[in-house]
Amino acid sequence: MLVLTRKINEAIQIGDEIEVKVIAVDGDQVKLGINAPKDVEVHRKEIYQAIQEENSQAANLSTNLLDLILKNDKKY
Repeated sequence: MLVLTRKINEAIQIGDEIEVKVIAVDGDQVKLGINAPKDVEVHRKEIYQAIQEENSQAANLSTNLLDLILKNDKKY
């Protein structure tokens, strides 16, 4: 893991198109501004993990339904 120290209004650059800038520091909270292309999804980690879990559950449901359909189709 790369660890960097930045002050307010300083930024880091990720590749050519993503900039993460420190906007404010208030106690133990840091406010970040993120400039990224519209096709790059940016989420808080807990939201990203929830999306991944929902996608996994949906994929499992789809697989289970397809298995059920195929089993029923073989009966006819």
